[in-house]
Amino acid sequence: MIATVAAVLLGVIALTGCSANDSLAQQYQEGNEKGYISGDFRVVEIEAGDRGDPVVFEGVTETGETVSSDDYGGEVLVVNFWYAACGPCIVEAPLLEEVWQEYQDEAVSFLGVNTYDQPATALSFARDNNVTYPSVIDVNDGKVKLAFAQVTPIQATPTTLVVDREGRVAARIIGQLQSASILSTLVRDALGESS
Repeated sequence: MIATVAAVLLGVIALTGCSANDSLAQQYQEGNEKGYISGDFRVVEIEAGDRGDPVVFEGVTETGETVSSDDYGGEVLVVNFWYAACGPCIVEAPLLEEVWQEYQDEAVSFLGVNTYDQPATALSFARDNNVTYPSVIDVNDGKVKLAFAQVTPIQATPTTLVVDREGRVAARIIGQLQSASILSTLVRDALGESS
């Protein structure tokens, strides 16, 4: 009996996952979004005319500083949703840092959004993985994630967003970043847009 119930539940989970992926694939095939799908990894670029409203958010970093969308006005902002025990987050951390180092002297900022950990764990992760940009600790109220989720799907952890100079989501990377060059290109594209 238990084996039968387990088999049925696994079947339902598998079908749910397939239908979600089929839906995403169908959106791409119909041309609803510019991007590509490869396993759990997906990049979506959003045309300027389709970007919707600027994201308004406020949170507190792992060092206790308050940050808000107002702090990034006129800049390209890369926002990475992560947590310390997330394997793909660990793997992509040096890639994110590489792009941050590449663009930090330009009108680009990086902000992590830690969705699970408390400040001490986030600080330890940053130290262990040589991450030098700040992260909002969002586990207690989820307000930053909710602000972004109102304008774009946050379907997985990690998810990385590129926000244009007007505060609108210009690109979304779902799943583990596969290479620094992918994010670098998205940032360069956003920097090249006239505001």
